[in-house]
Amino acid sequence: MSDRVLLVEKVSKSIGRSTLLHSCSLSVGRGEIVALCGGNGAGKSTLIRMIAGISRPTQGSIRLDGLSWSQDRIGYADRIGYMPDEFQFGSALTAYETLSFYASLRRVGRDRVLELLDEVGLLEARGRKVSAFSKGMRQRLLFAQAMLAKPALLLLDEPTNGLDPHWMEEFGRLIRQAASDGQAVVFSTHQLNIAESYADQALFMASGHVRYSGDVETLKDQYRGEGGLYGAFHALVKD
Repeated sequence: MSDRVLLVEKVSKSIGRSTLLHSCSLSVGRGEIVALCGGNGAGKSTLIRMIAGISRPTQGSIRLDGLSWSQDRIGYADRIGYMPDEFQFGSALTAYETLSFYASLRRVGRDRVLELLDEVGLLEARGRKVSAFSKGMRQRLLFAQAMLAKPALLLLDEPTNGLDPHWMEEFGRLIRQAASDGQAVVFSTHQLNIAESYADQALFMASGHVRYSGDVETLKDQYRGEGGLYGAFHALVKD
């Protein structure tokens, strides 16, 4: 099996006369963490939704472990743990019931449910209804859902939204652990400090264009006197 998990080749997305994403390419290997960086309307969520198979590219191709969505939808989907930017859980279910439901869909045992609830700090709250959860707690539950089946690719859309500083650090620890276990991780963020702290590679995106794609440490060294990744982003992304 190849060390490359995800290959995105010259992918574009248009709706009518509007182009949301222009010719984006991305390659992600096993154990690699990639951050998609940019503000609102940059194209981050558009790219993530296409990788997830929710939206189809207008042009270009996406392959996951050598599979395309049109070739083998079930095999493709089984390799992804997807965390959307916005999601509403069933209001009548507890955290344990919610995660157990997703575990049954992913053919995962209940021991894994309890393990993940503990990992994201929700074990003591497992009997509480999700409708009573704060934004940060819902985000942690949604993250646990993505990690359930230990997929080849963790695909996370703005995963740190609503998290306090402690859980931002825990998020970093958990994705690093996933990477050390051989999973690939792609996450979007508008918080450059998160990308700088945890990502190996970064894509700088603006107005549907990829303005830079490359190594985070190289950028940090190059722009060390100009604010690190923050300085690099503002130097390289010019609208």
